[in-house]
Amino acid sequence: MRHNIVILRNSVGVGGGAKFPQKYKINDKQPIFTISTLKYLRLGNNSLSSLLPSYLGIGLPNLENLLLDDNEIIGQIPNSISNASKLIKLNLSLNKLNGSIPNVIGNLKNLFDLALDGNDLTGLIPDRVSNLHKLQRLSLSNNRLQGSIINELCQLKSLSELYLANNMFSGALPGCLGNTSLRKLNFSSNKLMFHIPFSFWSLKDILILDISSNALSGSISPELSNFRAIILLNLSRNQISGSIPTTMGGLQTLITLSLANNKLQGSIPQSFSSMISIESMDLSHNYLSGVIPKSLESLLNLKYINLSYNLLDGEIPNGGPFQNFTAQSFMMNKNLCGKSQLQVQPCRRGNKHKSNKVMLVIKCSVPIMVVILVVTSIIFLKHNRDDSNYATKRDLTNLDAPTRISYYELLQGTNRFDESNLLGSGSFGSVYKAILPNEKIVAVKVFNIDMEEALRSFDIECAAMCNLRHRNLIKIISCCSNDDFKSLIMEFMSTGSLDRWLYSHNYCLDILQRLNIMVDVATALEYLHHGISTPIVHCDIKPSNVLLDEDMVAHLSDFGMAKLLGEGQLETRTKTLATVGYMAPEYGSKGVVSFKGDVYSYGIMLMEIFTRKKPTDEMFEEDLGLKDWVSKSTPHSIINILDVNLLPKGNSNINNILAHISSIFELALSCCTELPEARIMMTDVVVSLKKIRSYLCKMLEMQH
Repeated sequence: MRHNIVILRNSVGVGGGAKFPQKYKINDKQPIFTISTLKYLRLGNNSLSSLLPSYLGIGLPNLENLLLDDNEIIGQIPNSISNASKLIKLNLSLNKLNGSIPNVIGNLKNLFDLALDGNDLTGLIPDRVSNLHKLQRLSLSNNRLQGSIINELCQLKSLSELYLANNMFSGALPGCLGNTSLRKLNFSSNKLMFHIPFSFWSLKDILILDISSNALSGSISPELSNFRAIILLNLSRNQISGSIPTTMGGLQTLITLSLANNKLQGSIPQSFSSMISIESMDLSHNYLSGVIPKSLESLLNLKYINLSYNLLDGEIPNGGPFQNFTAQSFMMNKNLCGKSQLQVQPCRRGNKHKSNKVMLVIKCSVPIMVVILVVTSIIFLKHNRDDSNYATKRDLTNLDAPTRISYYELLQGTNRFDESNLLGSGSFGSVYKAILPNEKIVAVKVFNIDMEEALRSFDIECAAMCNLRHRNLIKIISCCSNDDFKSLIMEFMSTGSLDRWLYSHNYCLDILQRLNIMVDVATALEYLHHGISTPIVHCDIKPSNVLLDEDMVAHLSDFGMAKLLGEGQLETRTKTLATVGYMAPEYGSKGVVSFKGDVYSYGIMLMEIFTRKKPTDEMFEEDLGLKDWVSKSTPHSIINILDVNLLPKGNSNINNILAHISSIFELALSCCTELPEARIMMTDVVVSLKKIRSYLCKMLEMQH
């Protein structure tokens, strides 16, 4: 009897109802990998573990389809795979394979489909992949591949789908890819830089183009009108500037469009009303200005739109799909108006029936009033300038380093604000590393002067930080400000942010380091809330705003959203939204700002640092958040939520350690109760954490 096909999927086998047991191991004695006549082998979605057999290709020389996806196979891809030269489809995705992609993969010249995504592969894409002339689909997403995206991929003339998302690729996009017949391309979440090659806009057959979450710059070419069949275009989270070309409106097949988190300027093109298939449009977090075109009311398929965090003004359209959109779609713009449920000011309607006599009086009065106002303003400004100069000098003398730092010194120290010195970017500006003439290294926070919120942020940080002195607060050294440039010069933290240390593969914090950092942050908040004459609410507590020095001492930074409370004042209100996931309920729903809001955010971060799960992690849905997840697991099941890096296997004292970590989670939950008045104060948090740290230190010392 000849064996041509073997299918074992979902732990059920064909012919006799055989099953793979849980954690079934592949080994060199299994005859299934030595059936020389076998053409189709499908073992996907089982619990296969161990290594791939070293003789895999040798034992199956006639194999055409090898599907081992969604298992727990470990180790490297064996070089013997090259002996299965008749392979048409190879799917090893969603396993635990490591090492590099072997060069011999180029020997499989009959491959149509190669899927290695969802593993832990490292290294470069092998050059010999260019030998796979029949390859139509290549999926390498969700690995740790690095280096550049090689030009050899352009030699694959049959390639129609290319997926390289969520890797560590750097450098430029290969311009030669624009000359291919690609239909689906996803390079999102890498470290790609430089301009989008002009040839990319010539991908006439493209259906899906996703190059989001990189550091690509340049502008969007009008030639994108060549995308006649495109259904998804995602250029979000890059550094793309310029205006949106009007030719984008010609993309009548486009269903999903995202240009969010870029540096786009100008207006929303009227031609967008021609995108008749569009269902989702995200233009948020740019610098778009002007009105929202009323013609967009004709987009009957539009189900989602996000225009928030721009500089738009005028009336929000209220017809067509706009009847169903909420305030979240339009928040944080310059001067939008419309219905009250959109949380914007009502639009003013002019009285069209004013009498000619009234209009004549107004026309005659205006010039006279203007003259009076100009004269008054000149006198007022002269008086104010003298007061302002005095106030500025007074503020600067309060700084530890009153030495003036000029714009030209900053320009020289950052190499003209070169990207190589960029430490990070936010909605209000960017932070650069600078070397001053005295060779002191500092961090320079440059504010976007085109945004009113950024200018307010500059004023707030100056007011909040310039006179504060605390070991766990970032220190403002000086400022540099004129009509066209505003910046703060701060001490440089060489070790980076807590967020970087928590989520990078290259770093790992132990229990005591994490606890020390959270004690530092709690101490900083205690000082802000109770240790100064004008209390300050930070309003944006999260790991990326905690910086670490070379001694791993934590410093709270970024006071751009902070609020100063007057004497006896317990709360205030704001329209500025903080970071999603860390906001207290009363902040998000009513804009109420108080010390208790900082306590809530701190509690969320305390959970995050010991679970290594962001509150916005995709595992959390509407019915389950980080707080609920921790609450359900405390105190008896915390080992299931604890960051796996924290507890070494075989620790005889593990139960005692878990008991103290359970106390930390209980403290975090006390910070995050729904009612603000039920939350504990930061003074109590500091006392409790220091007590836990003391017990934990003694226990760990006894082990050594």
